[in-house]
Parts: sequence; C-alpha cells; structure tokens
Amino acid sequence: MSLSIRFLGTAASRPTVERNVASLALMREGETLLFDCGEGTQRQMMRYHVSFALSDVFFTHFHADHIIGIIGLMRTMDMQGRTEGLRLWGPRGATRVLRRAEQFGFEGLDFPVEIRELVPDQPLRRDGYQIIPFSVDHRGSASLGYALVEETRKGRFNPDIARQLGIPEGPLWGQIHRGVPVTLPDGRAVDPSLLVGPPRPGRRIVITGDTRPCATTTEMARNADLLVHEATFGDEEAERAAETGHSTAREAALVARVAEVRRLVLTHFSARYSHDASELEREARQVFPNVAIARDGMEIDVAYEESALSGGQWAVGGGR
Repeated sequence: MSLSIRFLGTAASRPTVERNVASLALMREGETLLFDCGEGTQRQMMRYHVSFALSDVFFTHFHADHIIGIIGLMRTMDMQGRTEGLRLWGPRGATRVLRRAEQFGFEGLDFPVEIRELVPDQPLRRDGYQIIPFSVDHRGSASLGYALVEETRKGRFNPDIARQLGIPEGPLWGQIHRGVPVTLPDGRAVDPSLLVGPPRPGRRIVITGDTRPCATTTEMARNADLLVHEATFGDEEAERAAETGHSTAREAALVARVAEVRRLVLTHFSARYSHDASELEREARQVFPNVAIARDGMEIDVAYEESALSGGQWAVGGGR
C-alpha cells in the first residue's frame, strides 16, 4: 500500500529563489492530504504533479507563511469547476481566519467549504488510518502538529504450513487469516495461531509544523517511521530559535533520537540556509544519523518497516 510525502515548500517566513514557503502533500493509496498552504502552493502542486482533487487541508497554525496560499488554491479550484466540498482543519481560531480566506475577493465559491477546529489528541478516524492532532510549542499562535497513524495489520499467513497440514487453498485460508478457527473435512480443528504470525504495526508519520522541541512531539513520534521536524536555525542562532518559538537542527535531531524514530527529515529553513543547508545537516547528524534535508519537490516513500529493513531505508526522488 503506497504512502509518500512530497515537499512543496521548505522555507521559513518568506520564499527564496530555491525554496517556497511551507506546504507538504501526503499521498496514501490515491488520497492526497495537504498540510499547510503557504503563498504559491498551487503553483508548486502543478510543478510537482500533486493533484488538486484533494478533500482535506490541515493547517498547523495561522502565521502568514503557512496559510496565504489557500486563497489562490480555492479560487483556482473554483475556476476549474469544482463542485465537491473542501474540508479545512486547524487549531483554535480556524473558523474566523479561514472563513475570511474563503470570502476574500468578494466572490462566492461554487463548492462548499467546511471548516473544523481541532482539539489536540482527539483523532480523526479514516478508512485504515487516523489523523491525530497534538499540541506543539510555537510562540504567538495556537499551533498543532499532526500524526498519520495506520491501523494494525494482520499477521503474515504461512501458506507452506497450510499445505503441509493439507488445508485446501481457497476460502479456508481466508478464514484462518482473519482469525477464524476452521474444521477440516476430516474433522481436524485448525487454530489460526498455527498459521498466522503476530499482528504487525501500520506506519506512522509525524509532522510538527513550527515548534520548539517539546515532549508532546517526542511522545507522538515514539518509534515513528518518519518524523518531519522544523529546523529553522543552526547552532549559532540557538538563542534566536528559542526567542521566536522555533528549533535548531540539533534540537530536532535530539527529539528524533529520544523518540527512536526510523527517519528524520528537516524542513522550514531560514533564508540564510536556503542555498546550502549542509551546515544544518552536519549539526543534526552529530546527534541522529538517519537524517535528510528537505528540498522543494522532494518525494519520500514510506515503506513498511520490514520492507525498509530488507530494501534500504531511504526511497527519495524528485526535486532539484
């Protein structure tokens, strides 16, 4: 089952020549979820082949560099004849801010827009997964991070043992895989535990938005397959990071190490690192080795843990 993320904007505060402001698309089995929508996001979506046929946009907070792009995106959707509803999600204050965005330009949209304010730790349950909003620590705005958490999967069915036991391939195999004991034509009872391994975890992706390193992120990212953490500054500006409610690359890496995540991707870089963020990568690697620097257009496939361990941990493509 495919699961990937595409970075549409990796700059902090303002766009640069190399990077647009914050936005990230998460794609799962043909469904697209957009997280933040900074200025110019719709153009980035076109450039990097992210479909406009999405139903959900999640906002981490309402600073301008994370939200201005939603106005243009909705207008373009309207001009393309969209009739399906669009759901906008965010922290406290979402209704006031996003309703203004919907009404900007004095023209009504021809599709419904539903706005929901989220409460931390109250999951949105979807088919096969849930989105869990959680509190983060960003100065000057009610802010959320988000975790996509897939449901636990069935254990692996062992066809070799099934054949050794003389169980005919077909409906009986399906029943056993679903955990249903069966009785064979010769009267033998077969318990599923003989043929089905232990349940396997689904995948977990955690996206922080803007934040200081905080305990809520660490707990939500515990054993995550992928943590996307902001790293606005390097060590030399650690004091400024604290003053503005942001993180350094080293601080983000420490969160990843304590949470024991499989992979860390850093994003949301100050303009001084726009062209060359190798300094941030170097500082992060001193704490946590499996780290990458996001760039606009970069796509990361998130494999199930057993697949990643057998086939290499990083599957990265796209971008400049």
